[in-house]
Amino acid sequence: MEDSKPTAPGKEVDYDVHEKRENYDVEVQSGNGTLTRALKGRHMQMIAIGGSIGAGLFVGSGGALRTGGPGSVLLGFMIVGCMLLFTVQALGELAVLYPVNGAFYTYAVRFLDPSWGFAMGWDYAFGWLVVLPFELIAAGITISFWRDDINIGVWITVFLVMLIVVQIFGVRGYGEVEFVLGLIKVVAIIGFIILGVIIDCGGVPSDNRGYIGAHYWHDPGAFQNGFKGFCSVFVTAAFAFGGTELVGLAAAEAADPRKSLPKATKQVFWRITTFYVLSLFLVGLILPSDNPSLIGSSGANTKASPFVLAIQAAGIKGLPSVFNAVITISVLSVANSCSFASTRTMQALGATGMGPKFLTYIDRKGRPVNCVIIQLLFGLLAFVTEASTGSTVFAWLLSFSGLSYFFVWASVCLSHIRFRYAWKAQGHSLDELPYKASFGVVGSYVGFSLNILALIATFYTSLWPVGASPDPEVFFQSYLAFPFVIVLYLGYKIYSRGAGGLYIKAHEMDLTSGMRVLELDPLTERKKSIANLPSRVLGGLF
Repeated sequence: MEDSKPTAPGKEVDYDVHEKRENYDVEVQSGNGTLTRALKGRHMQMIAIGGSIGAGLFVGSGGALRTGGPGSVLLGFMIVGCMLLFTVQALGELAVLYPVNGAFYTYAVRFLDPSWGFAMGWDYAFGWLVVLPFELIAAGITISFWRDDINIGVWITVFLVMLIVVQIFGVRGYGEVEFVLGLIKVVAIIGFIILGVIIDCGGVPSDNRGYIGAHYWHDPGAFQNGFKGFCSVFVTAAFAFGGTELVGLAAAEAADPRKSLPKATKQVFWRITTFYVLSLFLVGLILPSDNPSLIGSSGANTKASPFVLAIQAAGIKGLPSVFNAVITISVLSVANSCSFASTRTMQALGATGMGPKFLTYIDRKGRPVNCVIIQLLFGLLAFVTEASTGSTVFAWLLSFSGLSYFFVWASVCLSHIRFRYAWKAQGHSLDELPYKASFGVVGSYVGFSLNILALIATFYTSLWPVGASPDPEVFFQSYLAFPFVIVLYLGYKIYSRGAGGLYIKAHEMDLTSGMRVLELDPLTERKKSIANLPSRVLGGLF
């Protein structure tokens, strides 16, 4: 391999091709500091779920339940969950080998096309920028569950100040906050699943419905509004799952990405199954999709959370307040993830010349200060809800977020496909990879195809919305991310005068810059035996 250097067994090797480094290896030094590798394994594992469990799951799923019914919600979330499983596996393979800052877009720049990578980078960064004020509004609304006499602007200010305090501690502060908040969310959802089973079996004395079983799947029915209702679930599911891919973005600041990343990606399956599919299945069993309170279950309206409504329907006192507190914690956790995702992506864009130079600045403590300031300034958009037209303005801003995840996830899968092709074309074998995606390149093909189908389904329901005639305003509020990505792509293609052509050819791809592999002593490799079979099985699953 080019520029290889001898090392002692078990030591990391950095392959660095200097003439190409500025294009891809964006783990840069700027100002007087660098991005620090302060995230440990426990942080990485919680980040994989901490960035995704928020208002999308706890609130947005209610709107999907009312529009599509419990059957559509279950199938839609299972499909998007499988899509994300393949995506995170592909991302894990790339991120272990190339743990560079701005992972998603740098892989697209490197293995697909610089213009497409530029579009993905800014689409992803802007999506998280506008999600922050959304989550601050959602957190403020949760407080009105107890105190509706205090203006929501007060709580937005309080939560924004809390977020600023977290930023002072840099990536370590982000990791610790996500670990604690993520742990609370995990315990709460497991508790809800147990409670949901008890409610469904008629084990709650205050619930006059008795045994429920699958009654609500028959009346009012498992599927509402036919095929349109089913297709409408996808963008809600994407918004709910958005953030699970942050484990790849965090690779550049992980202390040991080769060890922590594979473990985190393996656990995605269980997180999807338990925290999303199983919890929503139980919500569909114990809460009818025609519940009048679900009408307002969309956007940041946490008062209409199907999880809280399901507990209230069982007549349980006190517990709705407890779960509402969990929702508050969840949306604050996502707000914390917003600051990490957008700032690291913007810093990487600046470092590769695809963004303003001032974005590259990193202080002595490893904080991309200018990027953090921009993110926090976007948080001030939460105050637009105080204006009479604030909700309309914010609806247009938020239209960039949900759909953009499909573009990013599809790009990750396609980048993995192209990487594998180039890896083979340049004479490498799969045995050289420190971590291989469990489903191989086939999983990436399936994940890419599912992403395209989800985009088509969302286009269908955006053009012909459920229960309404075609409306240009409704269409662009649902599908605005698509023209935004196209404008970014064509704009950079024109600006760069078509550099790179339509795509990067396999033999031209740089496979060495930023590469980080681990040469293992054969004597230290774990031998397979009957004695360690149980531990190997558990290690593969967890």
